[in-house]
Amino acid sequence: QVQLVESGGGLVQPGGSLRLSCVASRSVALYVMAWYRQAPGRQRELVARIIVGDRTNYADSVKGRFTISRDNNGNTVYLEMNSLEPEDTAVYFCNAYLTPANDYWGQGTQVTVSS
Repeated sequence: QVQLVESGGGLVQPGGSLRLSCVASRSVALYVMAWYRQAPGRQRELVARIIVGDRTNYADSVKGRFTISRDNNGNTVYLEMNSLEPEDTAVYFCNAYLTPANDYWGQGTQVTVSS
């Protein structure tokens, strides 16, 4: 079992920045780590993903604005979010995936972009 705890969400004005953190209860260095988000009335969508070797990919809507990274200990993943837009408002979830039987989610952190 892996417990994931997200933090760093909040209220920010358009154009602002936030940094989300996801701390795992044990090393997830071999896991695919990802951030998803879900806005009211919409399906959960992939925002960014980082795999072994630190290769990353991003949703088109956040490319050039968001950066996913992980620390050297292998148990914390970050999402740096810049130039935030109202459309980025959502609950952001951290995901750790190794196999279908080892697929874990955090409880989510709210990000609200509004003036």
